[in-house]
Amino acid sequence: MNKRDAVLSLLEPAAVPPYIPAGFFLHFDPACREGQAAVDKHLEFFRYTGMDFVKIQYERKFPVIPEIKTPDDWAKMPEYGLDFYAEPLKVVEGLVKAAKKEALVILTLYSPFMFAAQTTSYDLITQHIETDPDKVKVGMRTITNSVMRFVKECVRLGLDGFYTSTQGGEAARFSDPALFDQCIRPFDLELMEEINRTCLFSILHVCDYQLPYSSINRFVDYPGQVVNASLELTGSKLTAKEAAKLFNRPFMGGMDRLGVLAKGTKEEVRAAAEAVLKDAPGRFILGADCTVPAETSWDNLKTAIDTAHNWKR
Repeated sequence: MNKRDAVLSLLEPAAVPPYIPAGFFLHFDPACREGQAAVDKHLEFFRYTGMDFVKIQYERKFPVIPEIKTPDDWAKMPEYGLDFYAEPLKVVEGLVKAAKKEALVILTLYSPFMFAAQTTSYDLITQHIETDPDKVKVGMRTITNSVMRFVKECVRLGLDGFYTSTQGGEAARFSDPALFDQCIRPFDLELMEEINRTCLFSILHVCDYQLPYSSINRFVDYPGQVVNASLELTGSKLTAKEAAKLFNRPFMGGMDRLGVLAKGTKEEVRAAAEAVLKDAPGRFILGADCTVPAETSWDNLKTAIDTAHNWKR
């Protein structure tokens, strides 16, 4: 059973995976974010750490548009064509050709809200949604159209799926939580449902990189064969087993991206991984709660992955 089969076996409730898969990811040096250099660095990382899927880091940010200053200005949001995505598409094509036979190849996909924040700022997009969500939705529609074009081209190139990231539902984001359902959720789901329809495997990532969550229950109906999220909530904490039961699907995570993975010794990493594995659900991928810091030791990540692969339930 190769890495593709091992990970896909998690999707069969009655199947017993031959080992516990694992995967971590980080941003590479700017010199390795485009073209063949990016393909080579992703492959080097994948093979050195021994992780069980290839996760491509998305590095093509939306340009800042200073002219978007008020909610009305979201009508100025441009729709980007495939030429805008030329560089990430080259990386997708290269890694699909190089690694798809041995492992699933997936790509980080930021949500329309996150791309809107790149276009302006988190503070400004949040303020605009609070002020006039209907006018912001004009820009969100345009962004979603752009991203959908990119998603479909990635699928055409043979990508297995995406690591779909969502933000906007954090505890302190909006004064009225219903604004998330009005202005963010529909665009998230439009993309994720297309991915779910056309792709073999995707990971739903509830991203707390900007702000923490008081609950992740609102995402239980979001598509994705596996869910990845922080277990640390404001005022409470979930276990990996509880998260897997809540979402009724395999859970990926358990390790703090800023903890011993980033700062500890290999021995400390091994002990932390073992502590997670002792209480892991039956269908589980050992990972972090988000992207680990770029300077994290590859040896630390390899140690955690080796610990998962050698773990005896």
